[in-house]
Amino acid sequence: MFIGFPEETLRFFLDIRFHNQISYFEQRRQDFIRDVQTPFYDFINELAPRMQRIDPQMEIRPYKCLARIRRDTRFTKDKSPYRDHLWLLFRRGGEPREQSLNFWFELGPDHLGWGMGFWGENRQVMDRFRRELAARPEEFQRVLAGCDLSGHHLALAGTAFKRLSLPADLPAALEPWYRARELFVVRENLQFQWIYSPQIVERVWKDYRALAPLYKLFRGMADEVSLENNDL
Repeated sequence: MFIGFPEETLRFFLDIRFHNQISYFEQRRQDFIRDVQTPFYDFINELAPRMQRIDPQMEIRPYKCLARIRRDTRFTKDKSPYRDHLWLLFRRGGEPREQSLNFWFELGPDHLGWGMGFWGENRQVMDRFRRELAARPEEFQRVLAGCDLSGHHLALAGTAFKRLSLPADLPAALEPWYRARELFVVRENLQFQWIYSPQIVERVWKDYRALAPLYKLFRGMADEVSLENNDL
């Protein structure tokens, strides 16, 4: 049962930030399991059955959803072996992380966030989305109205094409969506004290549920792109 993240979760992240060595982590391994991994797993388990209501194919096994604290340092200049924060992803089982459509939650000493979108740039899906948006903008407006993003303090984020030509009759409110290069929607107006209460599950679920129509829209496009690629 999830009862909130303990203060020790953030304390562990801070400790590993300043003592980022394998020997130190091994001395604190049981602290990591108790104070970080277990509350994250409990948090995932609380959300898991609800996430499968959004998508029955959603991966919900905690060890598959939670990022590893050990970093892959093979292709980076930063050779620090451990992360000082963690995130979890709810995405289709068996799909690679890159370009996947997912619901995410991230926690560290300096950051709390959650939302929904693609991991990085998914050019094929976004190109299809732009074609659909140009052809039927009113349909996407209905989806957005059903999500009530502003009412849930959710906002479009990610990089955008600055010089992309816009369809002549595209409503102004849809221009940021049309220009989106990588797309994700994030929760704004967060308060860190929320993490210490079990009610954060309800806060996160309320926003995930609001984003479900957007997820299903982009999930459908991603599935169509995947089928087309398999037919080539």
